Amino acid sequence: MKLILLGAPGAGKGTQAEVICKHLGIPAISTGNILREALKSGTEMGLKAKAFMDAGQLVPDEIVIGIIKDRLAEEDCKNGFILDGFPRTIPQAEALDASGVVIDRVIDIEVPDEKIVTRMSGRRVCEKCGATYHLLYKKPKAEGVCDICGGTLIQRKDDHPDTVKARLEVYHKETEPLIAHYKKQGVVKRVDGQEEVADTTRLTLAALEA
Repeated sequence: MKLILLGAPGAGKGTQAEVICKHLGIPAISTGNILREALKSGTEMGLKAKAFMDAGQLVPDEIVIGIIKDRLAEEDCKNGFILDGFPRTIPQAEALDASGVVIDRVIDIEVPDEKIVTRMSGRRVCEKCGATYHLLYKKPKAEGVCDICGGTLIQRKDDHPDTVKARLEVYHKETEPLIAHYKKQGVVKRVDGQEEVADTTRLTLAALEA
């Protein structure tokens, strides 16, 4: 099965990708990981991407598409794959369509913006050992102190409410239109993200079978 996972930042796509990966025995592919692998292995597309990244520029869609196609041609993708973080825009989706990749199912994980802001802005990370906590869902025993190593808990810049809201704006503008694009192909299944990860997982697996 060839899948795409859609959802706003903080909707829990990465966790669901891992679950589906184990459930179906297919690889979960993220754009960031592919770019890093292509740079490391020095492929033709990887070297082209490196030139843009070294110049502090975004990697053009045609190069990203080339790297994705190279990855999807590998042996472990012959029975299917999960794309997480790609496509991000309509032009990328159209380029994927044009390349002959036929998507079987698009899982759209929906979580209201206000819940995502609460989820992400409440996260705290130990600056010493990296353990994660949440002000509402996973409180440390002592406020601001890591249970494991006693390090100081900090809020990452990515988790600041203003940063989260800015990322959500970009998602709604650039990525959310993909839902309509794939609805025209009749492959979209909506999953309402739940408070408990296990509940979202149950709904996601059910959407694969529907």
